[in-house]
Amino acid sequence: MQQYPNFFARIGVSDAEARARVEACFNTIFFDPKEKFYHDVDQDSGCMEDTGNIDARTEGMSYGMMMAVQMDRKDLFDKLWCFAMRYMHHESGKYQGYFAWSVQLDGKHNAEGPAPDGEEYFAMALFMAASRWGDGEGIYNYTEQARDILRHCVHQHEMVEGGHPMWEASNHYIKFVPETPYSDPSYHLPHFYELFAQHADEGDRAFWQEAAKASREYIILSAHPVTGMSPEYAEYDGTPRLMFKKNYAYYSDAYRVAMNIALDNLWFGRNEGMSQVVTRLQDFFADIPENDYAAYDLDGTAHDEPAMHPVAITAVLAAASIASDSQYADEYLRRFWQTPLRKGKRRYYDNCLYFFCLMMLSGVYQKHC
Repeated sequence: MQQYPNFFARIGVSDAEARARVEACFNTIFFDPKEKFYHDVDQDSGCMEDTGNIDARTEGMSYGMMMAVQMDRKDLFDKLWCFAMRYMHHESGKYQGYFAWSVQLDGKHNAEGPAPDGEEYFAMALFMAASRWGDGEGIYNYTEQARDILRHCVHQHEMVEGGHPMWEASNHYIKFVPETPYSDPSYHLPHFYELFAQHADEGDRAFWQEAAKASREYIILSAHPVTGMSPEYAEYDGTPRLMFKKNYAYYSDAYRVAMNIALDNLWFGRNEGMSQVVTRLQDFFADIPENDYAAYDLDGTAHDEPAMHPVAITAVLAAASIASDSQYADEYLRRFWQTPLRKGKRRYYDNCLYFFCLMMLSGVYQKHC
């Protein structure tokens, strides 16, 4: 297994201290009586709660599975996957093979449609589970379950009447939702697609290799050339698409782009264009304190709307130091190390991104495939 560096060593944090922080944060997210957002549901299933919306989402469920496989917790992984298959997976209809993106904590559906970022994280976590623990039977045959998800993502229109694939065949871009001809830059995970190209159905491996290349290009295309900010939602030509009554482009989903660039750099090496994106982003935020983070236009114009997830911004800016050439890179590591997990109603999203960034900066986030 490849060994990744402890980037916090650049600010004097030992490997042991970094690993201890990872363990402590994992325990908070899954077991702390007051601050956790993992819950057992049935004897054999559990869910991750979006504490701001009081539901379970494919985003959080798949994030929880990735956390569990990285931390070698098969028990938690299997409970999350059992919940996803029992309460979220569509067995019929135009979404057959996909997962309802939002359900109540007892499994009742809030929505039927899927969100593609959930499917791609489910598939990646399952491939990693197969590599780490081996395949079991039924839904715990992780490899076959992952391949089935990706088969639907690419071929839904061929497999299911009225179905739509999650990737646009003409440009290899992931869609915001299957029915829409536009994207979400934070959904683009070229480092996952590189691994899909090794483990998905053999006939689709070339597709995933092209998707990795296309997504790296799209991340660069959609980011602002001065600030490095990425839009939450974007057209296929990279221009922002303003949605959900928001008149600003850099907001919650978009924060993940920097985190994704960092992990791609860690696992598959430097991409000059993407490194420039996070360098510009770190340079832009250098003089802005966390309590002043706001919603922004891509050119950096701040709106009166405060950032809903300021801890997430701090976390991803620190992760960006893996790929950035900014003179402020080490300062972002210090800021993050001094920032605790978020508490309160909105802790779910911030702390998911916090934990992923903490793992990659501590050398813990492994390519288990």
